[in-house]
Amino acid sequence: MFSINKPSFQLLEKSLDAATMRQRTITNNIANVDTPYFKRSDVTFESLLQKEMGTSPTLASYRTDARHFSFGGSLQQISPQISEDQASIMNNNLNNVDMDTEMSQMAKNQLSYNTEIQMVNHEFKIMRSAISGGK
Repeated sequence: MFSINKPSFQLLEKSLDAATMRQRTITNNIANVDTPYFKRSDVTFESLLQKEMGTSPTLASYRTDARHFSFGGSLQQISPQISEDQASIMNNNLNNVDMDTEMSQMAKNQLSYNTEIQMVNHEFKIMRSAISGGK
């Protein structure tokens, strides 16, 4: 049965947090498109997750009681990080925000956010169906 304490749900939660942070970062970049010397920021999450999953392919334990031993990897240590791009220059005012790039990143982020929300809704629908006896 599905539980909100399982690693798959925690991964969806972390992914939604990253998508929300990325949306805020992109809108901040767009808002400062004409600000002199502004440097765009980006959110790093997927590469950190892939690195963590690649270095420790062990399955994380599922504990039903806090007194049980924990083993394997944990998603708690992975969190999205904001990084600033200091290397590039896009405009004469030393600003590096490209509106086309930001808009395409926003569309990509919106698609992944919608997909993750659909996955969460599907899991809750399964849980509701199990609780109500399939009615």
